[in-house]
Amino acid sequence: MQHYEAGTLAGIGSFRCDSCGFAISLKQRDEVPSCPSCNGESFRRQALFEEVETPAPQPEREQPDWLAEARDALVAAGEYLAFEEDSRTRVVALQEGWTRVGRSLSANVRIDDPTVSRRHALVYCGEDGDKVLDDRSLNGVFRNGKQVDLAPLEDGDVIAVGRFTLHYLVLAGDRSAVARLR
Repeated sequence: MQHYEAGTLAGIGSFRCDSCGFAISLKQRDEVPSCPSCNGESFRRQALFEEVETPAPQPEREQPDWLAEARDALVAAGEYLAFEEDSRTRVVALQEGWTRVGRSLSANVRIDDPTVSRRHALVYCGEDGDKVLDDRSLNGVFRNGKQVDLAPLEDGDVIAVGRFTLHYLVLAGDRSAVARLR
């Protein structure tokens, strides 16, 4: 893996993917990950006041094999975030109101990774619809490949948070009665 050890503060700061412009933030001696947007391996230091165009939306990716299995395992109606972390599938039930996503210990959905800000995103579930909000993250929040500040969510939406891909799932009916019949 590549390490950045040059600059004003060695390895600290924001970097942009040379291929698609996706931004990441690194601390000293962090390994540079592959780009979460295009899997590129080449990054350059982001100038503090440089204007950068928002990367073009990436083509829709195929759903991972584990996602159908995770959806089938849901039994209670509600909203969920599903993602893979350390080769394990995590499915988190969302509560009504705001759910914090980030690296902070106070996050409801905690992702301990340097590409994820402490306060990266907020997911809102309520009667007026579900939404995702960028919570002043350094790398941005992407819904279905497009960078967003605030965007509505629908079943099947893909939310990129750092190098992680979160899948927003909605189970409308209660499967517990069906499960008891099997």
